[in-house]
Amino acid sequence: MLVRDKLFIGGRWVAPSTPETIDVHNAGTGEVMGRVPAGAAKDMDAAVAAARSALDAWSSKEPSFRAELLEKISAGLKARADELAKTIAQEVGMPLKMASRIQAGLPIANFSNYSKILRDFSFETRVGNSVVVREPVGVVGAITPWNYPLHQIALKVAPALAAGCTVVLKPSEVAPFNAFILAEVMEAAGLPAGVFNLVTGTGAAAGEALVRHPGVDMISFTGSTRAGKRISELASQTVKRVALELGGKSASVVLDDADLAAAVKGTVNGCYLNSGQTCTALTRLLVSEKQYPEAAKIAAEVAKGFTVGDPLAETTKLGPLTSQAQLERVRSYIRKGIEEGAELLAGGPDSPEGAPKGGYYVKPTVFGKVKNSMTIAQEEIFGPVLSIIPYKDEEDAVRIANDTPYGLAGAVWSKDEARAQRVARRIRAGQIDINGGAFNMNAPFGGFKQSGHGREAGVYGLEEFLEYKSLQLKG
Repeated sequence: MLVRDKLFIGGRWVAPSTPETIDVHNAGTGEVMGRVPAGAAKDMDAAVAAARSALDAWSSKEPSFRAELLEKISAGLKARADELAKTIAQEVGMPLKMASRIQAGLPIANFSNYSKILRDFSFETRVGNSVVVREPVGVVGAITPWNYPLHQIALKVAPALAAGCTVVLKPSEVAPFNAFILAEVMEAAGLPAGVFNLVTGTGAAAGEALVRHPGVDMISFTGSTRAGKRISELASQTVKRVALELGGKSASVVLDDADLAAAVKGTVNGCYLNSGQTCTALTRLLVSEKQYPEAAKIAAEVAKGFTVGDPLAETTKLGPLTSQAQLERVRSYIRKGIEEGAELLAGGPDSPEGAPKGGYYVKPTVFGKVKNSMTIAQEEIFGPVLSIIPYKDEEDAVRIANDTPYGLAGAVWSKDEARAQRVARRIRAGQIDINGGAFNMNAPFGGFKQSGHGREAGVYGLEEFLEYKSLQLKG
């Protein structure tokens, strides 16, 4: 049992204001793996006060000083990479080998990357008779999700600290233990007291207290669109800045001249990453009507190759979902797809054969002959469920790709890269992969429409946490 009974506030591990705790479940077994404090408004008050008191000193430090500390944090996380990967594999359900590379590897890389970015970043420039200065936005409240817990923390905390902001972090109560490891690493690295503060708790109690707090200058949130709307509403009362990275329903557009087998396989892999619990998951596969029969056959075969099992087992390719609530949600969507007349090509709502008992396992599922008006094509399922949607021509494909409330990501496949880029430019989403292009940690990440606003990663992520100030000079 992992038991954390203290919060990290003002550079110290302190007892929470209430004795209430939150149970954390192992995704692979369903058993309680530990518990964390259920922080409340009083804890947030203390954390924000600590962050506010540390702001002036931290923001006035030389960028090189902040860069050095970010590098130390990266090194500290790297030293505990195996522990992080195993912890997150159990919290979230991602297979251990992949968790090592993504769930532990990406945060380590991002802290180091922001150290490099900071060393080269210019905080002021001359424009005519003005000096334009970039200054930290202030105290940042970071509210992060459970699907890529430490990665999403890193994409907020690392650039915020680089910018000279101080931070209060409210991680997801579903996958919180990795955040405690980060706090220990920061303490060991010598981060000044109050610069980083950790308060665990529910969204309704701890999260809303943070968003409402008049001492917080900015909220950076990653999570559902529903929660993002609530945060925007609350934050507007104090006119604080808000950055939102929300849901997605990403289309993978396979043009009629693409390598069909490679495109379908790449899309299924993009849909099933982290058991489909990925905001950029390629959940809609768009293929021409003529190629639909072959695409459906390939997708079903690829899906059947995803071995379901314990995330700590070597042979597992598809781990469990993160919680019982997620399991019920995903199964209800699968049943809805069947009810609305989609063709079930692989998987289904039943438990996978041979899956460990107690865990939150679901079959890798493929639906064919999906209409874009169906529920499974419009709403974010957050599970390994692929919808194959036939289109008439290129114009129809673009129309379908854009016909959702979301605009986070997507993909286009074609043997003619110029054609693929032309189509990609017409899709209203923040990130489009061309023929399986690799993830770039320095490219801006964020969405259009109800997928949110603001950008994370690279220099773009740093700029989110900076304000402009103009100094008008007389002569």
